[in-house]
Amino acid sequence: MNVHKFAGTGAAVAGLAAALLLTGCGGSGDSGSSANKADKAAQGDSAAATPSAASAGPPAPSADLTRAAKGLEGAWAGLTDGKSVTLLVKEGKAALVADQHVCSGSLQDMGQPMLALTCTDGNTDRTMGTIQSNDGKKLVLSWGSRKDTLMKADTADAPSALPKP
Repeated sequence: MNVHKFAGTGAAVAGLAAALLLTGCGGSGDSGSSANKADKAAQGDSAAATPSAASAGPPAPSADLTRAAKGLEGAWAGLTDGKSVTLLVKEGKAALVADQHVCSGSLQDMGQPMLALTCTDGNTDRTMGTIQSNDGKKLVLSWGSRKDTLMKADTADAPSALPKP
């Protein structure tokens, strides 16, 4: 299956980027970033400069999760039961459009790397996805009773950045 056969893949990727923005997965508001801590430390906030064990932040991601995140990065498109499925993954955040449902979430370590998504309309068909295989060109995701086979999409037509609101 050739991804170039999907008409409008670039438009789907652009639409998915917009969906990411609308659902809050644009993600530059990390108040716990090291840059923010450095800024606070420079301004005399000693609590930000020396975090305690309780406020040290989330643990570092596992090596499996880091590898999975790198392998999923980008846009993926395919057909499941004759319907278009598009997935966009950027910096561990994910957005999916399938069966007219728009879902967003993140890649999480649940004993194995999984996509944990929430759909805007409450649909639960694709909320916990297991990565069955990923060779960099073909991705197979299992969502319980449903399986999606997606191909890496050409993102040349996609916007290079998410639009500002």
